[in-house]
Amino acid sequence: MMVSPARAASAALLAVCVGVALTFLALPVVALFTQVPLGDLPGLLGRPAVRDAIGVTVRTNAIANALILLLGTPTAFVLATRRFPGRALVVTLVELPLVLPPAVAGIGLLAAFGVGGLFGSGLSDAGIVLPFTQWAVVFAVAFVASPFYVRAAITAFESVDSTLVDAARTLGASPARTFRRVWLPLAASGLAAGWVLAFARGVGEFGATIIFAGNVRGETQTLTLAIYEQLDTSFDVAVSIGILLVVLSGAVLLSYKLLSSWKRSSSTSPSPSPFARMSSVSS
Repeated sequence: MMVSPARAASAALLAVCVGVALTFLALPVVALFTQVPLGDLPGLLGRPAVRDAIGVTVRTNAIANALILLLGTPTAFVLATRRFPGRALVVTLVELPLVLPPAVAGIGLLAAFGVGGLFGSGLSDAGIVLPFTQWAVVFAVAFVASPFYVRAAITAFESVDSTLVDAARTLGASPARTFRRVWLPLAASGLAAGWVLAFARGVGEFGATIIFAGNVRGETQTLTLAIYEQLDTSFDVAVSIGILLVVLSGAVLLSYKLLSSWKRSSSTSPSPSPFARMSSVSS
């Protein structure tokens, strides 16, 4: 079968565009792995500055993610299950950090909680100073990362079949028990996927952190800030940290895809588990 010249030219053009795009996207990642011999990575990542940055990143992100889950889950549940005047404005406010430039997020946190800021004076009078401390890193991470979780959690709760919730309430389950036994299990995959995105955003945070928390080694210097500092002292160390974050980002992306697949499969299969547990709600 003959292929028309126009169709052949169109296919060639598409192939060129795809090839250029993939090359452009892959080249920086490939270049990272060619700059430093993989055998040197353990020694470079074992340097004190890198270890300190890893420690700060782990501690601050652990606290920030705990706060995101603790406060973001009920917030998302209310926004998903309640309709009230001004709801659209509240959802927009929750989503706003997604599109804010990181520098604006940092200066906003400084204006709100810095000494002389909106709440900074009151906090200072109480002996609480947030800027340029690890708590400033926690606040910066929570501010920029929480919308990723809350937005996904809203969608997850909205996708729960309301008939299952009604059945649980009919069988005598209290609102709290219904939330634990029906809402959370059925929305779990969506909640987990949202948390993975929030975690990835928090680990990669730079702009808001450097403005609100500074770049103090062992105190507020995270892995991304360590890359910025190491560019002036040791390019190999900066590249090594970059490789570490690439591997972590790849693992996060794979986890998100697996969780999304789990969410799709669970949404198309029957879920008898809530009813199985409802037999004991009135006992």
